[in-house]
Amino acid sequence: MVKLFGSVRALDELSFQVEEGEVYGLIGPNGAGKTTTLRILATLLLPTKGVVKVFGFDVVSQASEVRQIIAYLAEEAGAYRNLTGYEYLSIIARIYFKSKRRAREAVDWAVEASSLGDRIQDKVKNYSKGMKSRLQVARVFMARPRLAILDEPTAGLDVIHANYIRRLIRDYVRKHGTTVILSSHNMLEVEYICNRVSLINRGRVVAEGSPKDLKTMWEASNLEEVFVKVVGV
Repeated sequence: MVKLFGSVRALDELSFQVEEGEVYGLIGPNGAGKTTTLRILATLLLPTKGVVKVFGFDVVSQASEVRQIIAYLAEEAGAYRNLTGYEYLSIIARIYFKSKRRAREAVDWAVEASSLGDRIQDKVKNYSKGMKSRLQVARVFMARPRLAILDEPTAGLDVIHANYIRRLIRDYVRKHGTTVILSSHNMLEVEYICNRVSLINRGRVVAEGSPKDLKTMWEASNLEEVFVKVVGV
């Protein structure tokens, strides 16, 4: 796909394919095109050129069908500050589920998944960044999407909260077979939860494969070394 912002070519014939049930990572330097790619997949941006499909549905001509099977978490996603965490989840659940029973079951699951305990009854404005992120990731999976799109889900979090969210993503995928596409600057995170990775630079995929294969290919001991060798910084 190609995406132009005026004269700026944000995506330059970028192409990749994700297998159902895998966690696929997009890594690259700032401005490489990761967030633009995720926003196109989430039907929030239109590609300038090219065909983009999610489970066979075209993100342009069949955007409504795509939206029914995905859940998207923006890097700086926010919740309503003056609602409690429980109230926020309840409102979102009613949007996704017509059945009151299913909505209630989804909220119960999300409350447990977020592991916020009694703090789920506190207003969101009193949550730490890590608590908000746990609430948001639980909100995404609560919808039971076929594809979860996560933009930097652990950005700016301390080790405890980041580790919790990584395990939540990994364990949920293993149990439910949900497909996940995520972007991250944390190479440890990518190695831990991603089956395959695309390294993007200047709007193009410059390397792709499993973390293990990429390390072998570039004779590196970790993905950070691969990143540096490929991007050349």
